[in-house]
Amino acid sequence: MNEEFICRCEEVTRKEIEEAIADGARTIKGIKKRTRAGMGLCQGRTCRRLISQMLAKQSSPEEILPDTSRPPVRAITVEEIINSENR
Repeated sequence: MNEEFICRCEEVTRKEIEEAIADGARTIKGIKKRTRAGMGLCQGRTCRRLISQMLAKQSSPEEILPDTSRPPVRAITVEEIINSENR
């Protein structure tokens, strides 16, 4: 049987998310805490929509709270990284 990965970055399957919802997760943050979905390299840009759709089957879309995104404080260049290593 093939597993369907919802969060490819953290390799979280549809089954794991369904189990988290059955366990009481009703927000994206709740899913994230139980499964790590949305915590990978893309920070949920790939899987957030799919998770929201899964949650919408259990509750109304208005009840689904958006996840908090935390962008970097500021972008840095590779040159800044190299120079910081030489200090």
